[in-house]
Amino acid sequence: MFLINQDTNRIEEIISKKFSELGFMEREHLQEWIANKPSSLGEELLIIQKEFDGFNDTKERLDLLALDKQGNLVIIENKLDDTGRDATWQVLKYASYCSSLNKTQILKIYQEYLDKTNDKQKAEEKISEFFDGQEIEEIALNKGQTQRLMLVAGEYRKEVTSTVLWLLNYNLRIQCFKTTPYKFGEQILLNIEQIIPMKEAEEFSIRMAEKTIEDISNQEELKTRHIVRQKFWTQLLSKMNDKSDSFQNISPSKATWIGTSSGTRGISYNFVATRKYCRVEVYIDRGDQIENKIFFDSLQSEETKIHEEFGNVLDWDKMEGKQGCRIKFEKSEVDIFNHEQWEEMFIFLTENMIKLISAFKEPMIALNKRIKNKRTFNLNK
Repeated sequence: MFLINQDTNRIEEIISKKFSELGFMEREHLQEWIANKPSSLGEELLIIQKEFDGFNDTKERLDLLALDKQGNLVIIENKLDDTGRDATWQVLKYASYCSSLNKTQILKIYQEYLDKTNDKQKAEEKISEFFDGQEIEEIALNKGQTQRLMLVAGEYRKEVTSTVLWLLNYNLRIQCFKTTPYKFGEQILLNIEQIIPMKEAEEFSIRMAEKTIEDISNQEELKTRHIVRQKFWTQLLSKMNDKSDSFQNISPSKATWIGTSSGTRGISYNFVATRKYCRVEVYIDRGDQIENKIFFDSLQSEETKIHEEFGNVLDWDKMEGKQGCRIKFEKSEVDIFNHEQWEEMFIFLTENMIKLISAFKEPMIALNKRIKNKRTFNLNK
């Protein structure tokens, strides 16, 4: 920090000091300064308790407890020249202790603080005043997991800053303030600066934390989906194998489908199950779009016979613009993640897969014979 000397048009350095060098103490001084001027932490806060020790089965006490303008509890932990190694763990414990406090308990805590400081006002009145005259019944306090943490110290150890930065990734609302006293002549100055997250990057840090939480949530959801699908396919294969040997050597999958070869390269019989439908299908993909369409047309030329054998009308989907083709029979309004619908889906899938394989047996044999003569399909390159 520098002082501007307007007479000489020069700047003069103001020497920073340690609190201990100036004889200041944590509880008697730093804590009192913040308690009497909580806006020094960059926002409007209402201090509702000092040295709070009202935790069950523990004698631990937090330095300052406050409310912000959104009704969230703010746990403020003060250190002088050094945070020590355990400051983060300490403030996290206090937050966990405070997370269960309800409005009645918060009002009682604040009233005890007012009585102790000889303030004759009622806690309800002071809180209502802090919330711009809003009725106390309408004010929500300490909603859910909304507690905020503030660390205030002269210096931060790497163990603390590293942990805080990591916690920010998980949307924990924690701030670090660096306090630096300065001595200039007979005057002592105090600078309080938010260093984590950096004030200029705070909004970005919040967005990144939200993204991290979303990514983790999506990852866990995906993991859960994979587990459910494997269980579904395991049970389906067991039921299918009791009725047919077509899927005997097929393993469960974490994907939305499992399939077995039709005996013709690039053509498979597939089970498909999603949140919205399940189906059986003949899927054609020999690696060449033109060839796939030719094979599709060849099978569709026997559509009437296939439908008669299958016992129902199939959906012939040439999938224009895509490489593969499919012939499918589908059941809508079923959900693989709804266990109550599994039995209904198992019956539909196994019964119709058996009919599908049977319906395509003769057309596949005929197709294989024709494949031997590429000229039949105009496949010469």
